[in-house]
Amino acid sequence: MRPVRIWLWSVAALVFLMVVVGGATRLTESGLSITEWKLVTGVLPPLSEAAWLAEFEAYKKIPQYSQLFPTMSLNEFKFIFYWEWSHRLLGRLIGLAFAIPFCWFWARGYLTNRLKWQFAAVLALGGLQGAVGWWMVKSGLAGRVEVAPERLATHLLLASVTFIALIWLAVGLRPKLPELVAPRLGRVAKALLGVTLFQIGLGALVAGSRAGTSYNTWPLMDGRLVPPVEHLFDMEPVWLNFLENITTVQFDHRIGAYVLLALAIWHWIDARRNAAGQAPCRRATALAGLVLVQAGLGIATLLLVTGEGKIPLWPALLHQAVAMLVLGMATVHARRLAQR
Repeated sequence: MRPVRIWLWSVAALVFLMVVVGGATRLTESGLSITEWKLVTGVLPPLSEAAWLAEFEAYKKIPQYSQLFPTMSLNEFKFIFYWEWSHRLLGRLIGLAFAIPFCWFWARGYLTNRLKWQFAAVLALGGLQGAVGWWMVKSGLAGRVEVAPERLATHLLLASVTFIALIWLAVGLRPKLPELVAPRLGRVAKALLGVTLFQIGLGALVAGSRAGTSYNTWPLMDGRLVPPVEHLFDMEPVWLNFLENITTVQFDHRIGAYVLLALAIWHWIDARRNAAGQAPCRRATALAGLVLVQAGLGIATLLLVTGEGKIPLWPALLHQAVAMLVLGMATVHARRLAQR
C-alpha cells in the first residue's frame, strides 16, 4: 500500500497548493478576471493580442471593473488573469493527478472494494469542487464587486474536506501501531479537527466580506472586547449578520481562534500528563504549536492592514497556509488515535 499512500499524500500536497494559490487569487482581486468556464479550451491562456482584448472586454462588463478598477490597463488585467488561470489550471491538474492513478491502482488490483468506494467519493468531491468554484465566481459577475462570502466559504470548506479525506485515507493505510492512551484524547482530537474546520469557514467569511480590513486592533475591537449588540445584529434577518456583517464576522472569527487555541493547549497538557514520551503527546505538542503560530499570524495580518485598507500579501497567505497545516496535523492526530 506504500505507493497508494505516496499518491494520496502527493494529491493532498497539490490541494494544499491549490488553497494557497486560491488565497493569492482572492487577495490580488483576480478571481473574477475570467468570466466564462471553458473546461477544455480554458486550459490555454489567450495566445494573441486579439484574444487578450476579447477577454479584457468581457471583464469590463462586470461591476468589479467599473466600480473598482475603471482605469485598469491591459497589462494589469493580464496580471490578475494569470492568477485566476493558474488557479483553474491547478484544479484541472489535481483532477488528473487523482483520477489517472486511481484507475491504474484499481486495474492493478491494489484497492479493496471499500477503498474503491472511498476513492470514488473523493473523486466526486473534486468534481463538486469545480462546480462550486464556478457557482462562486458567478455570484460576483452581476450585482456585486466580489463573490458572495457564503459561496467563498463553501468553496474553501469543500477543499478543506477533500484535504482531510486524502490525509485520513493515507494515514489509515499505514500499519496500525498500538497507542495505549485514554479514549478521551481521541475524542478531543476529533473535536480539534472539527473546530479547526469550522474556524477555517469563519476565516473564509472574513475574507469574503472584507471584514479583515476593519477593526485593525487587538485584542480590542474599536476599544471594546465585545462590540455593542446593536453593531453585531444590525442586519435583518438576524442570520444575515453571521455571513455579511463585518463586525459579527470578525468577532466570530476571533472567538473561534480563542476557542481553538484554548482547546489545543488543554489537549497538549492532557497529553503530557497521560501520554508523556509517546507519539500522541508529540503530535499534540506539534498541533498546539501550529495553532499558536496561526493565532500570531492572524493578529499580525490584522495589525498590518494599511491605512488604505490593503491587506499585505505575505502575512495573509502565511495565515491561510498555516491554517491548512493545522488542519493536516489535526487530521493525522485524530486518525492515528482512531486506529488504537
